[in-house]
Amino acid sequence: MKFIIFNGSPAGANSNTNVIGEAFFSGAKKGGADTENVFLINKKIGHCKGCFTCWFQTPGKCVMQDDMTELLDKYDSADVVCFATPVYTWNMTAAMKNFVDRLAPLKSPLIVNCNENFDLADSKPKTQQFMVISNCGFPGNNNFETMKAVFASCNPVLEIYRNCGKLLKSKDKEIKKTVNEYLKAVELAGFEMATQNYVSKETKAKLEMQLMSTPDYVKYIGM
Repeated sequence: MKFIIFNGSPAGANSNTNVIGEAFFSGAKKGGADTENVFLINKKIGHCKGCFTCWFQTPGKCVMQDDMTELLDKYDSADVVCFATPVYTWNMTAAMKNFVDRLAPLKSPLIVNCNENFDLADSKPKTQQFMVISNCGFPGNNNFETMKAVFASCNPVLEIYRNCGKLLKSKDKEIKKTVNEYLKAVELAGFEMATQNYVSKETKAKLEMQLMSTPDYVKYIGM
């Protein structure tokens, strides 16, 4: 199986989001998966022009020639596509939104209706599974609600939402002990996805573990 993470964090490999992604990949690799981590901030991706050339004149091909050509090939070749982004103003980062907008060539100008949910038909049947990794520097889970609504359209098989994200790279020994326990659960999720094509309820429950109480976390970040 081939796993690709498209990471939309402006901090790229140094991001807290990538801490989660690397743990997931560690487990996936142990399960025999081929993995690739793509940092979108390092790619040249122009803004979608909304010209619809990719639908009506050159089906499946964008009029712009930039790194998105290669990224679309990667996207199509993956068995598991992971959208990874921190929360920026209630939603995905600009880098991730730009990438998602440029996926337009994968659609066709035909409206489909699924239980009164209207969308465009895929230009060819999807074979991938989709998942989401997101972290937030705030406590609580309410800041992920917009993200969940946006990515619901791709029916993700796994969503990893991590609050109190500033703890992920803490050097405090006690905090690191808790974080490492959490990352082991993330690694297990990667292993399960690679070996059985789904993540167990037990592992998903571990992904929801609390890293620190809200009062302690607010005190920890000094806000």
